[in-house]
Amino acid sequence: MPYSKVKVYSDGNHFIGIPYKPNPYAMNRKSQLEEKIVVQENTANVTEDCKDEYTSVLNSDSAEKEKPIKNKDSVLSTQKQMTRKELFEELYAKSQDKCKREQKNYIFKEMLEYFDNKESCLEFVKQNMERKERNLICRKIRMWRKINQQNFNYFVTLTFDDKLHTEESFQKALKNCLQHFSSRKGWRYIGVWERSPEKHRLHFHGIFYIPDGTMPGKLEAVNDFDTRAKKMRTTMQNDFFRKKFGRNDFNKIAHVREIPQAIKYLTKYLEKTGEKLVYSRGLYQYFITDIMDEDVVCPYGLEDRKILLFDNFQCWDEGEYIGHVSPETIAKLPKSN
Repeated sequence: MPYSKVKVYSDGNHFIGIPYKPNPYAMNRKSQLEEKIVVQENTANVTEDCKDEYTSVLNSDSAEKEKPIKNKDSVLSTQKQMTRKELFEELYAKSQDKCKREQKNYIFKEMLEYFDNKESCLEFVKQNMERKERNLICRKIRMWRKINQQNFNYFVTLTFDDKLHTEESFQKALKNCLQHFSSRKGWRYIGVWERSPEKHRLHFHGIFYIPDGTMPGKLEAVNDFDTRAKKMRTTMQNDFFRKKFGRNDFNKIAHVREIPQAIKYLTKYLEKTGEKLVYSRGLYQYFITDIMDEDVVCPYGLEDRKILLFDNFQCWDEGEYIGHVSPETIAKLPKSN
């Protein structure tokens, strides 16, 4: 029996299909309103040493229920209403530079006064830390599926120049410029914002697909001093981007084997800073096609919910034969994220 409306992605070596199954509960989901709490904003330094209260609760047989007493020296400035989840997200972002254990301890200490007891606070922090970890894994999977559907050819770094922009105008202007190239010239990219460890200067790192003949300006070899490596280096800079935004580096990806290394570079900043990836329009995770039985190798994945496909399977769209799988055939099929 043929499979209808299969979402197909590539894992880098094989094509995997996810057969369509309607969700009977999709229309019955109701969003629950979370309780709002009043949060006191104070000027306490996030980097101060925190007692390992989170770990002590995990190791104790019975947790004390009294709430911590705020330091009298801390300055309470304003009050604001937010949900516990919103407070968690705020504290998580503030403590991003800490190791996981210290981060848990810090969040637990700051949120304890908004719970009836330590056990409930402990469980809340644990569940949300696990949620953040799952989200990071899902973001990586989503990123790799998008990458495997494209043919990237440049790894690009664009650096903020305070002589040309403020940080806000740099981000806004660069985002607007890349969006125009994406919609008008077919550029595709995945990137992340990052700050240098020493000077904290803002950068944008990205892996790009730039079609032939669409590169603005000229690429020029520029010799400059690398402060990290403490030696001279040669970079290929684009004069169009240098005039509008400042220093840049357009590194040509010569072989597909270089792409995983470039992606590891991006995911390093993704994990370190918690920044969200920036995607151009037109990047997709799946293409949708009908699949014939003879094109299925075997069931695949958890509970056999997926199907492993032959490398030259046929693609169909609502009964119309499109062709054997190829970049040209995929371009004619519906896409999905």
